[in-house]
Amino acid sequence: MSLRHGLLGLLAEGPASGYDLARRFSEALGSVWPAQHPQIYSELARLETAGLIEVESTGPRRRKAYRITDEGLAEVRRWLAEVEVDHTFRMETLFRAYFFWLMDPEDLKAHLAKEQLFFAETAAALRGYAATKDRGDWGTSTQTRAMRIALEAGIRINEALAGWAQWAQETDIMTAEDFGTAKHQQGAAGTPPTTPANQQDTEP
Repeated sequence: MSLRHGLLGLLAEGPASGYDLARRFSEALGSVWPAQHPQIYSELARLETAGLIEVESTGPRRRKAYRITDEGLAEVRRWLAEVEVDHTFRMETLFRAYFFWLMDPEDLKAHLAKEQLFFAETAAALRGYAATKDRGDWGTSTQTRAMRIALEAGIRINEALAGWAQWAQETDIMTAEDFGTAKHQQGAAGTPPTTPANQQDTEP
């Protein structure tokens, strides 16, 4: 994903200022693709130069509202349908895991407990948002349907990470004396996480 196509996608919803787009990025996409105000304004200038967006209006303090052009809409649709997905991702949670051997065992246990709670609570919050869409609180537009699909991915990813953190605590690989043996292998299969994420009922 690129910031360029994210902005085009948001502008496909309707005209918005740089400030509005930054707020939308923070609220809807912040945990997936964070973007700072300077990055957004610089990219908007490039998009305007390329003819993919245009200024719809200028308000107080020369605040500009942009709208997507036909060329811009065609470009974001081309990106969605034709451009190969970049499956690489940066996740500090997993990056840190490679260096758990440098942590004090008690510090590691506390860290994993915090991670489990964070991911479980995040999954539960996302389930709450998903429930409002399933009830029809946000209508039945194609945009709402797409957001519901994205929410489900977020729910499942966070539940999986909560389960991973629980598994890491329960198997205690860093201190297990039988690690690397058949005995340890038999007891390290993992179990579904008993976390708020799994206990949260989805409203009809």
